[in-house]
Amino acid sequence: CHGAQGGGQPDWRATGPDGCYPAPPHDASGHTWHHSDGDLFRTVKHGGASLNIPGFKSCMPAFEDRLNDDEIKAVLAHFKTFWGERELDFQTEVSRYDPAP
Repeated sequence: CHGAQGGGQPDWRATGPDGCYPAPPHDASGHTWHHSDGDLFRTVKHGGASLNIPGFKSCMPAFEDRLNDDEIKAVLAHFKTFWGERELDFQTEVSRYDPAP
């Protein structure tokens, strides 16, 4: 959904007919780096709806039945290779308060 290079889907900031947002990019132009490691881990493991964000419908599926915890951490480490120093610094700081398990 996010693409091999993390480019995301077109029009990712607008909801589709199903009320869900398309997959965002995982590079600096997206918002993945705004989230803590804990939030990112929970989103991949339990799906986007697990974050319980009011007014936001996520169709991000859960991967807990397909990826173990170490594999999820490897996916997140891969996404981080798309970020620049500014995004890495910001994300490191927010993760101090909510690290991945």
